[in-house]
Amino acid sequence: MGLVEQVARGRVEAEPSAETLPLDSIITGDCIRAMRALPAKSVDMIFADPPYNLQLRDELFRPDGSHVDAVTDAWDKFDTFAHYDAFTRAWLAEAHRVLKDDGTIWVIGSYHNIFRVGAAVQDLGYWILNDIVWRKANPMPNFKGTRFTNAHETLIWAAKGERSRYTFNYRSMKSLNDELQMRSDWEFPICGGPERLKRDGVKVHPTQKPEALLYRVLLACTKPGDVVLDPFFGTGTTGAVAKRLGRRWIGIEREGEYVSAATQRIAAALPLDEAALKTMQSPRAAPKVAFGVLVENALLQPGAELTCARRKHRAVVRADGSLESPCGATGSIHKLGATLQGAPACNGWVFWHYEAEGRLQPIDTLRQTYLLATQP
Repeated sequence: MGLVEQVARGRVEAEPSAETLPLDSIITGDCIRAMRALPAKSVDMIFADPPYNLQLRDELFRPDGSHVDAVTDAWDKFDTFAHYDAFTRAWLAEAHRVLKDDGTIWVIGSYHNIFRVGAAVQDLGYWILNDIVWRKANPMPNFKGTRFTNAHETLIWAAKGERSRYTFNYRSMKSLNDELQMRSDWEFPICGGPERLKRDGVKVHPTQKPEALLYRVLLACTKPGDVVLDPFFGTGTTGAVAKRLGRRWIGIEREGEYVSAATQRIAAALPLDEAALKTMQSPRAAPKVAFGVLVENALLQPGAELTCARRKHRAVVRADGSLESPCGATGSIHKLGATLQGAPACNGWVFWHYEAEGRLQPIDTLRQTYLLATQP
């Protein structure tokens, strides 16, 4: 019987060796029990999207009378705040044990739970590095008109301890943001379109996170080959993005429907070419929409080839939004364009083109597509 089956049946009595980590697998079962079966100090990063304890009691309807598909599932219900706090501390304690000394944890939540989670994080010895605000470009309105529109969620990023030598790919984040320092407020649309998993027209999971959000998180603080654990795996966003970025992953999920959806989704995910995973090591300027946002949202895939209008200069898109030319020169869309032309400056949005339907189009058309899709 393998480790995954042992964990699922609750039969693991001693910690397995690191060699038996169930890499690139989903453990079906309770996350606390599953983490207890993993070796201490065995994972590089944890991304956790725990139940928010939304305390929803009534059905919610839009002004036109249509039903809002809100989070009413049993897995989000807790009898009391004390019950929720005990659950939170139990899974965070196991997460702390399995995290490497220089590892980090990300926890996402809303105002319903994130402050309780934050207190537990500090009490258990983690060292908070940042809180990140995910601003939703297209949030659900407050249909009753009784409160402000809830347009953001909060992510806590914490190291295992105050002295942890954690990974932070600063230059990659700067490159992803067109060479401006990445800020702690991130704007992404909520998950929708073909990325949103549905069965018979109904969402498979009510709180599926956008892949672009996980792309940025994993690119920020992991390296290729690192092991990423998601104890609330859901429909597998973490696994799909980890596979794409060349990271190893372990998922834990107790709901069979989500496990099935995640398995199919990750099997269809395509890993990036190794050359595209090389990340940027340099600096410079930025417009309203960073080029890296197009990469995060898969409007341009890492590995895609760009060219100038006359096809004289070529470059390949890398995972962090930087470009690399055949001669080995690297830089942002603006800096590399200027370097290749021997010019003091370059507007990369109009200099670089991609091929679509047999003809070249400036990458600025993709920027406009993104703006049209995300503006309310």
